[in-house]
Amino acid sequence: MRRSLTAGSALDAPRKAGPARIQVKGGRERHLKKVGGDACLLRGPDPGGPGLLPPRVLNPSQAFSSCRPGLPPENWEKPKPPLASAEGPAVPSPSPQREKLERFKRMCQLLERVPDTSSSSSDSDSDSDSSGTSLSEDEAPGEARNGRRPARGSSGEKENRGGRRAVRPGSGGPLLSWPLGPAPPPRPPQLERHVVRPPPRSPEPDTLPLAAGSDHPLPRAAWLRVFQHLGPRELCVCMRVCRTWSRWCYDKRLWPRMDLSRRKSLTPPMLSGVVRRQPRALDLSWTGVSKKQLMWLLNRLQGLQELVLSGCSWLSVSALGSAPLPALRLLDLRWIEDVKDSQLRELLLPPPDTKPGQTESRGRLQGVAELRLAGLELTDASLRLLLRHAPQLSALDLSHCAHVGDPSVHLLTAPTSPLRETLVHLNLAGCHRLTDHCLPLFRRCPRLRRLDLRSCRQLSPEACARLAAAGPPGPFRCPEEKLLLKDS
Repeated sequence: MRRSLTAGSALDAPRKAGPARIQVKGGRERHLKKVGGDACLLRGPDPGGPGLLPPRVLNPSQAFSSCRPGLPPENWEKPKPPLASAEGPAVPSPSPQREKLERFKRMCQLLERVPDTSSSSSDSDSDSDSSGTSLSEDEAPGEARNGRRPARGSSGEKENRGGRRAVRPGSGGPLLSWPLGPAPPPRPPQLERHVVRPPPRSPEPDTLPLAAGSDHPLPRAAWLRVFQHLGPRELCVCMRVCRTWSRWCYDKRLWPRMDLSRRKSLTPPMLSGVVRRQPRALDLSWTGVSKKQLMWLLNRLQGLQELVLSGCSWLSVSALGSAPLPALRLLDLRWIEDVKDSQLRELLLPPPDTKPGQTESRGRLQGVAELRLAGLELTDASLRLLLRHAPQLSALDLSHCAHVGDPSVHLLTAPTSPLRETLVHLNLAGCHRLTDHCLPLFRRCPRLRRLDLRSCRQLSPEACARLAAAGPPGPFRCPEEKLLLKDS
């Protein structure tokens, strides 16, 4: 339904201070915006009424479009005169500057009380009603006196379900609301960190309790002497007899050596059994042990003296570079796959976490006495590192190394070589680059007791026989061709 604009008695009244106000639907008053510095006024049919200025007026459509933008003309509302009050004339509205100042003060007070959100929902609802009443009375005092209250949603008190509600100062009720992000989750309490160690195991029983309630006359030491004559299979059978025997059979003196060679895979119970028995020698040759498993074992076998890893992959053997082996005396790395000088350098060089200012560079194989490197692609550069970082070698196996020749023998027996005085067993079988010119160099090793030169194609049997007859410092015997042995 199209409504037309009519002039009311309020527009014909004398002009007062402040801009003109228009009564719209909903019981609220709106101020007309200023256009070109003058207020937009609507004049009635009597433009020459008393007390009114000349009509510098816009048309009604422009006036109402400045007050209610976005609405078509047919939805504009008819202006109404202010309601008469029984108490007297209508109260004049404040000036725009004072209204802006009051609004600014109100927002400052709201921002100060935003963190206070401890009021309950029931109190907020009741306060909302009271604040809405007071706000409507401030804006339209004439209507409040007549008993008319504006709609709750028209006073700017809309709630945002996903945000927080601000509280109006003075009334305690919610006035404004705005969407806020979800509150961050509370921080978990910081617990004190302590080193948790497993409880110590109870001591081993000294006697064997019997079913009758008495103890067996043989003590634990006597039983261990009996168990030392049993093999691994017999010990596993004894562990199933009773709980006491099971604990006694885990003694590390009964397991000086454990052989797990030729196993396709190593299961976690097998690894746990190895750690519990603490052997001095462990054979993992030609197994599918992984780097993680080997590192787990070596970190828990601090008393390990012999380790056999022949036939394994270098990916698994590389765990030696990060595991401490203080008691290791024998290391078998024969026929390791894909080993080069750079990888062997990582194994021989000292760990990178050495202390600053340390003068002695100790390698990981500093205490190794026997080293087996058969079938590897060793060069003279690797031998120089070996002489520097493994100076206590008494047995060295370089058999079937394709790059070992006369210069390699010269490095091993040079006056500056530490192995010159320590070598007792030297295996060079299958090194096809060796010739008869290197045989006199072996006389520099006074402690040499075994020299294996079998399968060396360029070595003549006559030259080996002359070395055996004159060898250092006495003659050798030759049980086989090109095998020189000396009785100690």
